[in-house]
Amino acid sequence: MGAKFCNPGQGLKPVVIMLLVQAVLAGVNVMYKLAVVDGMSMRVLISYRFIFATVFILPLALILERKSKAKLTWKIAFQGFLSGLFGGALGQNLFIGSLALTSATFATAMSNLIPAATFILVITLRLERLAIRTLEGTAKLVGTVLSIGGAMVLTFYKGREISLWSTSINLAKYDEDHLIEAHPSLRNQALGSVLALVACLCYAIWYIIQAKMNESYPCKYSSTALMSITASIQATIYAIITDRNWSAWKLGWNIRLFTVFYTGSISTGLMIVVMTWCIRLKGPLFVSIFNPFALIYVAIVGSLILNERLHLGSIIGSALIMGGVYVALWGKIKEIKNSAQLVHLRSMDSEVVEVTLN
Repeated sequence: MGAKFCNPGQGLKPVVIMLLVQAVLAGVNVMYKLAVVDGMSMRVLISYRFIFATVFILPLALILERKSKAKLTWKIAFQGFLSGLFGGALGQNLFIGSLALTSATFATAMSNLIPAATFILVITLRLERLAIRTLEGTAKLVGTVLSIGGAMVLTFYKGREISLWSTSINLAKYDEDHLIEAHPSLRNQALGSVLALVACLCYAIWYIIQAKMNESYPCKYSSTALMSITASIQATIYAIITDRNWSAWKLGWNIRLFTVFYTGSISTGLMIVVMTWCIRLKGPLFVSIFNPFALIYVAIVGSLILNERLHLGSIIGSALIMGGVYVALWGKIKEIKNSAQLVHLRSMDSEVVEVTLN
């Protein structure tokens, strides 16, 4: 599989681009942490992110898909509303809440549970069969169990500190007033883990909604714009209700403005365009394989500039999660190949029958 993706004949350009994409997406978690530490309201941050994303992606949708024959129906609009809720306002607020209680590395590691949450959800809703007696079905189940086990290790086991390097840089210095609790405790870690798990469930629901939405409305830019618009409205209403202090909405030439610009225009807007190009060229499977690289980037940057400490439990838990993701992914690849071969064999049998009858 690696030889196929890195075939010199096909070029290494998509590989390099996806590595850069994951670096940009990993930067989102670091920027989130810096903005929250600076005292910016999490709810206002999410609202601004999707406002900036809407301003960026909406003109692209109007220009690039103006000749599209797909019609925007009430059903598509409702799916866009749900997409903005689970993949935008709700999911992002839960995720950044987890990040504020834990660390950028921990929150990124927990986000790798999204494939496992998606798998459990599609099996529960009977959108996909488990096929436990087959090799690919067993691989998907084992991969899911490994991922969940890794999350448990990441949450409840800390272990000794791993010192790979040491720097005196800490951009996330803050006073106790900025902490959710006066003392960092296991209760913070547990609550952050719960928020991260619920966020993973929201994103799993979002994937299913997006898959259903793309079947009848295959306009990637327009569907992304629709999601950004609804998410910005939902997040803004929630922020206004919960944050009555209007000074929290002020943006100056500081880390807050850079964060909302970076997370909205670059990571949500520009990166979706780049990822769409990679999906069109190599397929969604190729793009999903690079997701765990974000954890590596965040762990390195977090330890260098945020003074985040790496522990043995974090390394073991992250390794189990990534290993589980790839085992489940292998099972899914195997299942798709078997289904394609079965369809091909059936078509060949039909052709043989037709030739025999003629």
